Amino acid sequence: MTGLNSSWIESFRILCEECSFTRAAKRLHMTQPGMSQHIAKLEDQLGTKLIERDAPGFLLTEAGEKTLALAQSRWREERAFLDNLDDDNADKGRLSLACSGSLATFLYPRLMEWMAEAPGLSIHLDAAPEETIVEGVLWGACDFGIVTGEQRHPRLAVDRLGGEHLDLVLPGAWEGRVPSFSDLQELGYIQHPDGRRYADLVLGANFAPEYRGAETLSIRSSVNQIGQIPAPVACGLGYTILPRSGILAFPKRDKLSTASLARPTLLELRLIWLKGKTRSKRAEKLGDIVREEAGRLD
Repeated sequence: MTGLNSSWIESFRILCEECSFTRAAKRLHMTQPGMSQHIAKLEDQLGTKLIERDAPGFLLTEAGEKTLALAQSRWREERAFLDNLDDDNADKGRLSLACSGSLATFLYPRLMEWMAEAPGLSIHLDAAPEETIVEGVLWGACDFGIVTGEQRHPRLAVDRLGGEHLDLVLPGAWEGRVPSFSDLQELGYIQHPDGRRYADLVLGANFAPEYRGAETLSIRSSVNQIGQIPAPVACGLGYTILPRSGILAFPKRDKLSTASLARPTLLELRLIWLKGKTRSKRAEKLGDIVREEAGRLD
């Protein structure tokens, strides 16, 4: 057998990460048929099936599990090799960071400033759920992650960045006023993917016993794009609850107000990376920038 095709191996690795031909193809800027062809060609080259179709997704065969392990090992070795080439230059090379959507929106302008000053630097920022962030760091898909949950995995190093406020966000006309729970119900909640969890944390702490769970909230609208969640609030159409980073990154934040609550809610931000991994100067600089920006949220 000739050497394995690196493009097909990489396509297989991305497919396993995304668990979807459509998402994997989009990530690799391919068509879905092209993605399927890569997998089929890899299976032909190996002479065995790697996946079994199982609606709505697929399952890995035993050979698929072994091939995935090889693909991940190759990825980590290549990343380590490329990182080590430019360890002494803080402004050259590749870095990757995964975090929540609100933090990504908040951090990216600062990262763009750094890239503008360092033409040889490539930074990849991925907005993802916490489970995906942790898996990405463990697999070597990203250098750093920012999470809020407690992390006890033996392969992860953890650095506390500080707390980020969960803000009760109201239209600008409410500046200086503290709403009652009935006021909020009359305004209506702007729901979003993390809205129920945030409501339980903030409303449960500040409006007991009136608040009886997110399912009892009066919902005015819902949106799943982080940059758009504050928009209806700015127009006076309702209220929402968001991490402070999502508010600071909103262009029309002057049309918003933040309620002063008796019991503020903080999310603990933690920077994670693989233990034992050599820290390049650019990785150290990224960590410093993240810590500095996180300090604006406490």
